[in-house]
Amino acid sequence: MIMHNPRLGYLIAIIAISLIVTFYQIQFAKLQDKIETLERNIVRHDQQKLVLNNNVNDNDFVLIYNRVPKTGSTSFVGVTYDLCKVNKFHVLHVNITANSHILSLDNQFKFVKNVTNWKSIKPALYHGHFAFVDFSKFGVPKPLYINIIRKPLDRFISYYYFVRYGDNFRPYLIRRKHGNTVSFDECVSKSLPDCDPNNIWLQIPFFCGHSANCWKPGNKWALNEAKKNLVNNYLLVGVTEELNDFIDILEHTLPTVFNGSLHHYLNSNKSHLRQTVQKEMPSEKTIVKLRQSMALQMENEFYEFALDQFHFIKKQGKKRIQNLMYEKIKPKLI
Repeated sequence: MIMHNPRLGYLIAIIAISLIVTFYQIQFAKLQDKIETLERNIVRHDQQKLVLNNNVNDNDFVLIYNRVPKTGSTSFVGVTYDLCKVNKFHVLHVNITANSHILSLDNQFKFVKNVTNWKSIKPALYHGHFAFVDFSKFGVPKPLYINIIRKPLDRFISYYYFVRYGDNFRPYLIRRKHGNTVSFDECVSKSLPDCDPNNIWLQIPFFCGHSANCWKPGNKWALNEAKKNLVNNYLLVGVTEELNDFIDILEHTLPTVFNGSLHHYLNSNKSHLRQTVQKEMPSEKTIVKLRQSMALQMENEFYEFALDQFHFIKKQGKKRIQNLMYEKIKPKLI
């Protein structure tokens, strides 16, 4: 019958060939999916090896915390000292003569050389009350910077009473203003030097660095430079009021260093380790007077800028189910 109907034979042959082609296309597609799946698994495996190998034993790992005074830094550093042995990294305090926040040029150079070349101490976290040091200016790779800032007026008032009454960290240490019982309100009303609004100018220069303009209260260039450094040169800048979240983000970002840090902070005596013994909140009249200061206005602007950046990072960090992988690598890995 087929022999007597060539058209029907051709039709059957075409259908048969189409079925065969379709079958092999389906098989080829399945095979291609398996190959792509295998490649993804290989990449994931390589990424996991990369993460495992990129641990704190990496001799190039350095973290610098140029801590602003009275921002909760003692509590945070206390956690790192407790965990450094188990997490296998070193913690070093940078102590500068007369508690100066500015390093001379030769000491900047020495500091950069030490941080870069002191192999036996790495991995390391350096901390101290000093302004941002630009490593790129000295022709070496930049370390990771972190910091914590605080609402400017809160920080200023805390420091004012701290130098008079001390704190619960070292309660028997006599501070340099011991015996001076003038309240902050009275100090402001009398325009005394200790509460000069220009003294609020500290967090901006700490981020601005070692340029002359950084330390001129109310300098617009310094404010802009501090903002640029915060975004471009700091891994993370937290705020005192949300210290738990700061530690949490660090633990997820650098787990080999900060593994267990949040749990330790919340369940040990390191939380709120250093509290000023006696402190009085200022009156509204005092606040209104201080707000006229350009230094305070700019410090507030910088704090709000840092807070927005921190909240942005924190919001993205909540997407912990987000995965990052590398696909379609050409030429193929051997």
